[in-house]
Amino acid sequence: MKEVRLGTIGTGFIVHYILDNVKKTNGVKLTAVYSRTVEKAKELGDAYGCTNVYTDLDKMLEDETVNTVYVASPNLLHYEQTKKALLAGKHVWCEKPFTTSVEKAEELIALAEEKGLYLVETAPTTFLPNYKILKTFLPQVGRVRLVMGSYSQYSSRYDFLKKGELPNIFNPEMAGGCLMDINFYNVLLTVSLFGLPQDVQYTANIFPGVGCDTSGTAVLKYPDFIAMLSGAKDTWGNNFFQIQGEDGFIDIHGGSNGLNEIEIVTREEGKVRSNQPETDRWFYEVQELTRLFLNDCKEEIDARHEYIRNTVEVISRLRESAGIRFPGD
Repeated sequence: MKEVRLGTIGTGFIVHYILDNVKKTNGVKLTAVYSRTVEKAKELGDAYGCTNVYTDLDKMLEDETVNTVYVASPNLLHYEQTKKALLAGKHVWCEKPFTTSVEKAEELIALAEEKGLYLVETAPTTFLPNYKILKTFLPQVGRVRLVMGSYSQYSSRYDFLKKGELPNIFNPEMAGGCLMDINFYNVLLTVSLFGLPQDVQYTANIFPGVGCDTSGTAVLKYPDFIAMLSGAKDTWGNNFFQIQGEDGFIDIHGGSNGLNEIEIVTREEGKVRSNQPETDRWFYEVQELTRLFLNDCKEEIDARHEYIRNTVEVISRLRESAGIRFPGD
């Protein structure tokens, strides 16, 4: 691929984070914008110098100037829109969460393979340079016995929920909730490092009358260790992620989302490592996604499908354990 030419679906704040870094990255550019309303489409297009705007998704998918679609719509729409893009012959960057069921995830992965297209989930964690440092030094802590992660970020939209409104991010009909958003990062990091757990359990704070989790703790049971992963959209907190082993521990400063610094402590020494001078985690994500696509790194892209699929499975099992239901479950 000579250039990644993006068509975007969605106009939320996350799209701006991505497009801000598209402007800083060689080999990728914004080619088209889709939104259900022409006002929002034009507003986003104007902000990034793109005059090619659509309110008809099928029309954008017919646009030959677009070779890659960035799906950043409400959670429940990811599957349908990603499938449409693949069927139209477009590569896809799909925002997290990838899908709401493992069956849908497997279907999309198989479709991308069948069509010879690239399909990735755009959650920054595993694209970060410090993720490679984490994997390199993980064996130094010995046999892992305990993993603890906490990620809390009070949402301004929680205030709307308390007033009786129902934003998409808290709407079960749109696959909203804390587990699908904030605690997702804890689950993704754990599953990408250690694979599928034997058993899972999610204990959540469910907002009355809505059926949506605003915070909660997931417990993932592995053969040798337990992971306790908490997330909240209704509190503030100190974000952290720690992996404890028989020979030492790793403390991830800032938590599972940004991997700001990796502190490795053993009986012999302690050291802090970081290869992320840029504080904007989406910078690294866009840089790495562009590299993978421009260099046709099919094996690296395909290798990501396993933990994309496994993360969907674990989150689905966690939801089931807490009785959280979405359309189609």
